[in-house]
Amino acid sequence: MSKDNGIGEKLAAIVEAASAVILPLWRTGLTVDVKSDDSPVTEADRRGEALILAALAREFPDIPVVAEEACADDGVPVAIGRRFFLVDPLDGTKAFVRGEAHFTVNIGLIEDGRPIAGAVAAPATGQVWFTTSTGAAIRAFGETGGRPIHVRPRGERVLALSSHTLKPQQDQALRAQYGYTDRQSMDSSIKLCVVAQGGADLYPRHGTTMEWDIAAGHAVLEAAGGALTAPDGAPFVYGKVAEGFKNGWFVARGG
Repeated sequence: MSKDNGIGEKLAAIVEAASAVILPLWRTGLTVDVKSDDSPVTEADRRGEALILAALAREFPDIPVVAEEACADDGVPVAIGRRFFLVDPLDGTKAFVRGEAHFTVNIGLIEDGRPIAGAVAAPATGQVWFTTSTGAAIRAFGETGGRPIHVRPRGERVLALSSHTLKPQQDQALRAQYGYTDRQSMDSSIKLCVVAQGGADLYPRHGTTMEWDIAAGHAVLEAAGGALTAPDGAPFVYGKVAEGFKNGWFVARGG
């Protein structure tokens, strides 16, 4: 059961508005800059984040925000309260630059180390996944309400999602560890949403991510009946200030 108290629907409206700013820049050959961590950033990232920060300041003025591009420019916070937003204005920038559709806009609300509300928009396909007061939902841009989503039961065939950069030897090791029979590659936090809506069973990530990459999708997945944990089953926590908000390995599971 989601604890989002209607916040997810407000976040859904914000990520949809940010998508309207980002989408016109898709497939336009815009300049790609490189940040200090060698990751790409574009004008789409910057414009999307500016809109999100302004909207969150209006809607939730008392809740601090940790946002990817602000952290890249000014450094990560050295302290954070028990309740804060994590924002990734454009997850999957490499896919965005390549002209592919798997990029997302993400806002997650963290409370006491756990994601309690979130929204993920896919600008290229016009979809938004979000937490609700009763679970999780998906809707098309411009719609009101939403269709409830839920993870699917695990069957004999187990579909795992992975990034395009997964190497064959890594795939073999993950198959042995998690027991999946099939694998599909895609970018960004869409993977978490696909598991949440019952389109796949598993997303193991044995590699680096940042908290803002996955917090919103994690919130949606849990609200849809799934789970995201460390590989050993330990709870996955947010607000890791000492690590610069960097994540360890995780596995996201459906039913």
